[in-house]
Amino acid sequence: METKNIGLRNIPIADTKISLIDGEKGKLIYRGFDVLDLTKNSNFEECCFLLLHDHLPNRIEFNEFTTKLKEARAIPEQMQKNMKNWRKNAHPMDVLQAFVAALAGYYDEQGSEKEISQQRAINLISKVPTIIASWERVRNDKEPIQPDPELSHASNFLYMLTGNKPDKEMERVFDVCLILHADHTFNASTFAAREVASTRAHMYSAVSAAVGALSGELHGGANYEVMKMLLDIKDENNATNWVKSRIEKGDRIMGMGHAVYKTVDPRSMVLKGLSKKLSEKTGLPWYNITKKVEETTSEIMKNRKERDIFPNVDLYSASVYYMLNIPMDLNTPIFAISRVSGWAAHVIEEKFAEAAPKPMLYRPKATYVGKYEGPQGCNYIPIEERK
Repeated sequence: METKNIGLRNIPIADTKISLIDGEKGKLIYRGFDVLDLTKNSNFEECCFLLLHDHLPNRIEFNEFTTKLKEARAIPEQMQKNMKNWRKNAHPMDVLQAFVAALAGYYDEQGSEKEISQQRAINLISKVPTIIASWERVRNDKEPIQPDPELSHASNFLYMLTGNKPDKEMERVFDVCLILHADHTFNASTFAAREVASTRAHMYSAVSAAVGALSGELHGGANYEVMKMLLDIKDENNATNWVKSRIEKGDRIMGMGHAVYKTVDPRSMVLKGLSKKLSEKTGLPWYNITKKVEETTSEIMKNRKERDIFPNVDLYSASVYYMLNIPMDLNTPIFAISRVSGWAAHVIEEKFAEAAPKPMLYRPKATYVGKYEGPQGCNYIPIEERK
């Protein structure tokens, strides 16, 4: 009997304490905390600690943790020199994947296996933004900007990227974006990280694999496609006809619909508010165009009585990043700046979970539907005798 490829959807494969998606209620939970509550009251560094340690830090723990993050921000000078050997049009995700893997060759962390994994988690959370900002500078023939220990995680990245320190409002907008993207259970990239970790490979290998999975347009590349759509529409008055034309052709409207959420993606609600705020601040039209795309798509699908469709995290994040002056092809690497905290937490859980102190090697079963023995089998014919 042939087994259809359903992408492991709705098939539980492991327990986790890290995050929960309630698709029916439209909730996302980090270690018991509603992500909407965290975006109102917390910051990205605190959320990283929560994901890694299963509790919110007290003041001493928070100060120690943020100090470690700041001390680990710089990347080796040789790594930045090596970037100059790459072609300038190399995709930022390819650069990121390569240099994440390369970190293993630069650092020799000491301690127990779990302590080493925690050190590598700090290294990755701190250095991924520096790798991305350095590449953006290098490919534009500019010298990389070194991290500023006086700045927050969000503010420091924007500073290293542009050379300008963002105002508090812009800093907070980006900080909230990082919180929203920090984890999302067993998505494709997280599953890739855990699968590699299950072989007992180290943290850098697992996260490099996750970066590779994130690079695909069906996963991390979707908000890039959303921004291309908005630039194509150009004006709010063009949105309705543009959407109708695409749907009539059977094309998908990027940023609409989700594989897990059956109602509104809670992250999209926050990002919608951020997009509106930035549009009002900058005078740019992207929020209004995006809102029109959302409304038109929802109305058409409802009139067809097919299903209700709601915006996902990509619809409004695209315009938010664009209005933060982040180059479009850095949208997916920005995703990685945040999600690396979740990847690291999942790798540690995969390796050291109390219920399973040794990782169970992932080894799914496939149904072979090709040729075998009997009438459908293959007999080897020497190459000289083949027609």
